[in-house]
Amino acid sequence: MHCNISWLPVILTVVAGLATGIGGIIPLFIKDFKKQYLQFFLGLSAGVMIYISFIELLGSSIKEVGILNANLAFFAGIITIMAIDFLIPHEYIEEHVKTGVKDRKLMNTALLTAIGIAIHNFPEGIAVFISCAGSAKLGISVALAIIIHNIPEGIAISAPVYVATGNKWKAFTYSLLSGVAEPAGALLGMLVLAPLCSKSVLSMSFAFIAGIMIFISFDELLPLSYEHPKNHVSISGIIIGMIVMALSLLLI
Repeated sequence: MHCNISWLPVILTVVAGLATGIGGIIPLFIKDFKKQYLQFFLGLSAGVMIYISFIELLGSSIKEVGILNANLAFFAGIITIMAIDFLIPHEYIEEHVKTGVKDRKLMNTALLTAIGIAIHNFPEGIAVFISCAGSAKLGISVALAIIIHNIPEGIAISAPVYVATGNKWKAFTYSLLSGVAEPAGALLGMLVLAPLCSKSVLSMSFAFIAGIMIFISFDELLPLSYEHPKNHVSISGIIIGMIVMALSLLLI
């Protein structure tokens, strides 16, 4: 059995890549960009990714290949993205932006952030391809999760670039370019992975993707979203993200 090849995953990942650019626009038009805004987006992203990972991806994998094989693939995904994260740190805006500071060091840090995010985006494109190979509905759901996740990533790139340079166009361009890795990953999936996808491999891949998304949620999104735990911005974002994902699975 081969994966069904279509241009749907490429189209979806192009949209996901554009979402990084959309996120990149947000800080440029908010005069007083408060941390609570980013906290909400990070919580929203975490809610979306946690829900789709456990309810849809890992659940369908367990049903198809059994709990042992699914969990082996799940933890393999966690270990893989953990290794990538250790080699190329994936950091967000609050670790870099110093209001009013314009210097080369901040710009260099922003560039490293953009490169790191681009590299992290590549397996996300592969994830959308594999999901689409299972069904268009699942592919759209995973793409939606990644789209919401990419908005704060765009913020993470554009805000420090803008603070460092004062150039809105450069800040937007850097955030948009980091999203190009999404469709590149989908194209790799179409050209290289498609012939290898049996039904069992596809199901194992779902669990592997779930592991990647869970690691990103718990290692990166949730810690930053709860930097100020006394307010309810983060948990509101998480709950709304889960509701959005649940509705998308019901309606798509």
